[in-house]
Amino acid sequence: MKPLVSILIPAYNAENWIGYTLESAIGQTWPRKEIIVVNDGSTDGTAEVARRYASREVKVVTTENRGLSAAVNHAYRLSQGDYIQELDSDDILALDKIKRQLEALQPGDTKRTLLSCPWGHFYYRTRRAQVRRTSLWNDLTPVEWLLRKMGEKLHMQNATWLVSRELAEAAGPWDEGLHYDQDGEYFCRVLMASEKTRFVAGTRIFYRVSGLNRISYIGSSDDKKRESLLRSIKLHIQYLRSLEASERVRKACLAYLQDHFSDFYPERPDLVAELQRLAAELQGSLQEHRLRRKYAWMGPIFGWKVAKNAQLLLPEIKGMVFKYCDKAMFKLETAKRS
Repeated sequence: MKPLVSILIPAYNAENWIGYTLESAIGQTWPRKEIIVVNDGSTDGTAEVARRYASREVKVVTTENRGLSAAVNHAYRLSQGDYIQELDSDDILALDKIKRQLEALQPGDTKRTLLSCPWGHFYYRTRRAQVRRTSLWNDLTPVEWLLRKMGEKLHMQNATWLVSRELAEAAGPWDEGLHYDQDGEYFCRVLMASEKTRFVAGTRIFYRVSGLNRISYIGSSDDKKRESLLRSIKLHIQYLRSLEASERVRKACLAYLQDHFSDFYPERPDLVAELQRLAAELQGSLQEHRLRRKYAWMGPIFGWKVAKNAQLLLPEIKGMVFKYCDKAMFKLETAKRS
């Protein structure tokens, strides 16, 4: 019998998107699947939209608002699948995603083989998604995967992964104390429990860029996110160093700290001091990030913090312009089809 795949969808205030997400899950060409939506105390119409799709295959439950990690953990406890597919409530799976990944398993592979695939950013139209290949798009050992992620400032979108229940049990639950980079820390543990990763080309997932309120954006006053990020950074370094004690690991950990320096400076000097302490333990030190040329002139006039915020926000504003244009084209195309 083919393995059962559990698609876990944590949802909070996602009424505008969850219908599209559920349609991509229901439409999976893999025949044996169950879909579990955990409505994490939403204050909008998320629950009502999700219930329209409820069926023998789709279960919708509502809990009090406890955050993303708690919602994923609750969905996992309700699941029975041999494989686990986590899917955020605004993202979309290519219809053959799960089928292609499971069919890519080879006779010598065990349940400790971790499956991934390509992914791309989009606003409204998935066919306009921007896909950028990285060095993570390969079959890799766990240590090599983490070295590339941390040393080259890369990541794999969480829905790309397909995880066996054996791997999920070995990794343990999502950390409910983290409010930022929860998926990064969790899949780091999954990687550590795995024997290898298998990258499956030819399919993909689509990551929706939803604006400044997205969980992956850190604003100037997001202290809770910064504190969670620092804890995740410490755990990443601990995990990688437990796999290999080498010069290349030391350099990758220092690069990882340097890449995240601007997430804390100058808003949280206490956390900056902690980063410097970590760097010193790795026989290095961290430097203040240089602003890009088009923003550097602002520093002497308005201060480094203002210049940094401009460097962060102006690309976001540009992205919002593209988002609204894409939205208009999406509505026009939808109207033509109806």
